[in-house]
Amino acid sequence: MTDTVHEPTAAGPADDTPRCPFGHGELPDPVPLYGPEYKRDPYPLYRRMREAGPVHRVRFPSGIAAWLVTGYKAAHEALNDPRLGKNHALGNANWRKLASIMPEPQHSRLQVHLLHQDPPEHTRMRRLVLDAFTPRRAEALRPRIRELADALVDALPETGGADLVAGFAAHFPFRVLAEAIGLPPELAVRFDRDWGKVVQPVGPQDPGRPAYEARLRALEDYIADVVAHKRAHPDPAGPGTDLLGRLVAAHDAGGLSAEELDSMVFQLLVAGQEPVTNQITTMLITLLRHPDRLARLRDGIADDPGLLGRAVEELLRHDAAFELTTWRFFAEDSDLYGTTVPAGDSVIVSLCAANRDDEQFPDADVLDFDRTPNAHLAFGHGIHYCPGAALARTELQVALGTLLTRLPGLRPSTAAGADLDSLAWVPAVLARGVNSLPVAYDRRV
Repeated sequence: MTDTVHEPTAAGPADDTPRCPFGHGELPDPVPLYGPEYKRDPYPLYRRMREAGPVHRVRFPSGIAAWLVTGYKAAHEALNDPRLGKNHALGNANWRKLASIMPEPQHSRLQVHLLHQDPPEHTRMRRLVLDAFTPRRAEALRPRIRELADALVDALPETGGADLVAGFAAHFPFRVLAEAIGLPPELAVRFDRDWGKVVQPVGPQDPGRPAYEARLRALEDYIADVVAHKRAHPDPAGPGTDLLGRLVAAHDAGGLSAEELDSMVFQLLVAGQEPVTNQITTMLITLLRHPDRLARLRDGIADDPGLLGRAVEELLRHDAAFELTTWRFFAEDSDLYGTTVPAGDSVIVSLCAANRDDEQFPDADVLDFDRTPNAHLAFGHGIHYCPGAALARTELQVALGTLLTRLPGLRPSTAAGADLDSLAWVPAVLARGVNSLPVAYDRRV
């Protein structure tokens, strides 16, 4: 992977200079945002990009080029820029051609969830989910969330070690989510986590494409079963206390189309759990790389009630699992911090790059549990701010508190040559995390 940073330029195009296919002149060579080294540690590259300017042309493994916004101020403004829309219909012909190989192929019914909508549709749809994820509801769920975390730790080996993805992080967020949205146990046990891979790009000629489309179809069938079950078994307490039931009732009353209903259930099932799974892994890896901070957090939880919450916020800032936002588009050629972006080109904001900006966070690469203020962008900002942020924060606090207190001596595993530097990071375009995290510990308390 090259780590050269290319600044947008206004100079006249030369014969061998890349040109915009829509007649907008010279384009900088895109910086590749993929590869094992980049996924393991993108922060040195992000630092060089921030220092060179706020907007850079980048390329993803699918071949799609995009304009990447880095730096806290630029990211914060872009996330609030009313000119930037999320609806895929705004993408130009070249983007749509390449995007057909990206997650959720264009023929899928799962396209029209909140991340792909603009007002007024976004406002109408978002209103249906907000009540289920208020801080008050998240706090009311905390005792049950602790029970779910303890049950998973109870199943870990008493001594030695375990894979904390297979044994904990891969299951904990989904079990919490099922409780929060009203997914019946008989349907929850049928959910295949492998279906979450539909958000990882697979090209049309890739040998894995048939398996990818099989996952997508299986997930669509599962969502149809969820909808049918909720329609046949409405919550006796009413749809206001059961988010899935509320969505089905909204569709039946004409407030959601069938595609909107399926897409919102898809977003809940996949986006509602995978980022938390990944965030648990990034937080644990960060703590394992900083054993002094791990010890302070473990030993201080009982004496300092606010420490765990502050630590979670700093760990979110330090290495967010949602690395990049999804696509945004200008409806017409527009200026973005001195760079002319053609209409329909994709614009993406790097949340991770923004969260390591020294101008906003002094000594941004330092892990500081006492950092204040800490207005990180790990959950986004503006109208697309993550509606489940309060629940995610509660889950992360419970997960870390449970693992650190019940697994004393938690440390990286040295079995079979395992170490933190050899971890395989998931190849997802937008996310950071690992699928396996072997650790050792003294005993299970």
